[in-house]
Amino acid sequence: MRLKTTLAAVLGAAFVTLGASPAAAQEKNVELRLAHWMPAQHALVKTGFAPWAKSVEEASGGSIKVLMFPAQQLGKAADHYDMARDGIADMSWVSPGYQAGRFPVFAASELPFMARDPGPGSAALDAWYRKYAEREMADVKLCFAHMHIGTLHSKAAITDPEQIRGMKVRPANGTVAQMVTLLGGSNVQVSAPESRDALEKGVADAITFPWNSLIVFNVHKAATFHSDMRLYNASFVWVMNKAWYGKLSDKQRQVIDDHCNNSWAARVGEAWGGEEDSGREKLAAMKGQTIVSIDEAHLEKWKKAVAPVYDMWAKAMPAGGPEPAKVLEEYRQELAKRNVAY
Repeated sequence: MRLKTTLAAVLGAAFVTLGASPAAAQEKNVELRLAHWMPAQHALVKTGFAPWAKSVEEASGGSIKVLMFPAQQLGKAADHYDMARDGIADMSWVSPGYQAGRFPVFAASELPFMARDPGPGSAALDAWYRKYAEREMADVKLCFAHMHIGTLHSKAAITDPEQIRGMKVRPANGTVAQMVTLLGGSNVQVSAPESRDALEKGVADAITFPWNSLIVFNVHKAATFHSDMRLYNASFVWVMNKAWYGKLSDKQRQVIDDHCNNSWAARVGEAWGGEEDSGREKLAAMKGQTIVSIDEAHLEKWKKAVAPVYDMWAKAMPAGGPEPAKVLEEYRQELAKRNVAY
């Protein structure tokens, strides 16, 4: 009798243990609050944020739910890095150039006439910056970096760098601001969502912007002339809160790692960058919009005129940090490796 009782207890315990294993193995559901400052209908949402979020949710079996906070809902555009650091957002999309001087190594990627194609350019940017991010962005976890390529849009045709003298220009980032100052212009520091208003009110005469976003933000209604050159790169990072990442299960952490890599950098860069470039043809087909041709002689003049920005960047690198020449050479090698150097 005692043997039967003992055997029954053992079998019962085994049954309970086996029955409980699926529940024990189930992942705890978590939410990822992803903040950005683009409007909800922006091309980057369609080509970047939405596909990435869907892929994360599917790969995690639904245990990671991505919640989007667009259009500066959680904070101003320039605050998005600190929002991820402080846990206001779990992940945020950041333009490091909005805080000029804070990320000097990253600023090398914003130097003029560096990359000519945003897809492989983004792959090069991401591969180059990862080791530097461990120090320069140590208070967040880097997901990946990518870029778009833009030019000047203005109220009157601009073909020559000498025309910038005396103009008020909204720069895309701190490095472009240095370029404007070098050329004798003054900078109007407003974020992308505030740019049209600055132009319409006469606060700015011109803006540096990618092609399609000009239409999305309706800036083309205030700046109708578009200089046809690959003037600058605007570079971005997706960063996440370290504490949020640390609380994930091993499986969930692997899902995030699989979506924070060079492949996704290239994918987003190609998809969004291509969408941005498509805006050129859209503008060319619109009444009242003028694509301003830049001949080879004037292009060389632009390159020569902005060349001192490279020295300005190097001199701004902090003492005791990476050697500027080495940093820039490594980035150029990554661009050359992918045949995307300007």
